[in-house]
Amino acid sequence: MDGAYVSQVKQTALRDRLAELGILEADLVEKFILGSGAGGQKINKTASCVYLQHVPSGTEVKCQRSRSREMNRFLARRELCDRLEEAVRGAASRRRQEQERIRRQKRRRSRRATARMLETKRHVGAKKRLRGLVGGENE
Repeated sequence: MDGAYVSQVKQTALRDRLAELGILEADLVEKFILGSGAGGQKINKTASCVYLQHVPSGTEVKCQRSRSREMNRFLARRELCDRLEEAVRGAASRRRQEQERIRRQKRRRSRRATARMLETKRHVGAKKRLRGLVGGENE
């Protein structure tokens, strides 16, 4: 994989990650297909969309994020690594951890936590009201 759009450091890191997960280039089926969606003439004429299949696991990835074929090849391999890593490591994978973090952020506060938060706000508000003018508001 040799891409002018992807730095050498990132390519090396991806190769190391592929080796770590035991993914061989010989196990990958790579096809370049016409993309779909917005883009007009350019996307209808160029086969920059990358279809990647890992034969032993049956995992398939289709990537057309970039206009560049080389960049899409890199991104497809990275996505394949993410999916296989998630399958192997399960809950410990980076993607799963990120999903869990977002789920916790969106979770609704409990009644007790809401009451505690509002009580703290009232306390801070009362403290700020005491910072008013010393002789009343008429001065």
